[in-house]
Amino acid sequence: MRHRKDGRQLGRNTAHRKALFRSLLTALLDHGRIETTSAKAKELKGLADRMITLGKSGTLAARRIALARVWKKSVVAKLFTEIAPRFVDRSGGYTRIIKTRRRVGDGAEMVAIELVSQAEHTSVVEQKPST
Repeated sequence: MRHRKDGRQLGRNTAHRKALFRSLLTALLDHGRIETTSAKAKELKGLADRMITLGKSGTLAARRIALARVWKKSVVAKLFTEIAPRFVDRSGGYTRIIKTRRRVGDGAEMVAIELVSQAEHTSVVEQKPST
């Protein structure tokens, strides 16, 4: 029985799945936007949000945890110096998933997962004055 077991297996064993998500996470933080399948993106979203939250804390322990989960040291440095400071005023929801197409070979639903830009977050929506 799978009661209370979260996460998708994606047809892979544990080591392969961990390596897959480490590489996807590294690519997302490095490039800011990647295209992958819907199921992979939904799992990656939680991992990426947790890494950005670690980056916002900025402690040495947080940096070591991030280094254990991201392949490149340069990407971890970018996370702590460039990415996390962009989201200081935001308490969550650092990534967005946008449906793009169906893959030609197998018809899998492809999506783009990207970091939310701070400029869009701070835009002010005009409201009618209440009377």
